[in-house]
Amino acid sequence: MERPLSPFMFPVWYRFQITSALSILHRLTGIGLAVGSILLAWWLVAVAAGGGMFAATHAFITSPIGLLLLFGWSAAFFYHLCNGVRHLAWDAGYGFELSNARRSGYAVLAAAALLTALTWLYVLLA
Repeated sequence: MERPLSPFMFPVWYRFQITSALSILHRLTGIGLAVGSILLAWWLVAVAAGGGMFAATHAFITSPIGLLLLFGWSAAFFYHLCNGVRHLAWDAGYGFELSNARRSGYAVLAAAALLTALTWLYVLLA
């Protein structure tokens, strides 16, 4: 058989496309949001428990690792949100042309980066 068997054989038969990378990133950010929700649930339990558990949780979340996790979670949230809106437009039948799909992909990346930056500027300056 001379034809490719799987679209995951990028280096040999397929050239890189932004839409493919964004699709994979959408799935990964969905997983990241689910895992990040565990941190949110942990924080809510700590708030309810109070005392030492809340102090330990607060110390972790405000540490550099905790802030990095929160930053990643917010970036994943905004990317997943913007790309979800893009998928809703596709579900309505808009934006399937290759040039529009590529352009909307870059717009999703720009919007997610802008929303993440604005959120963290607000958090850090407020």
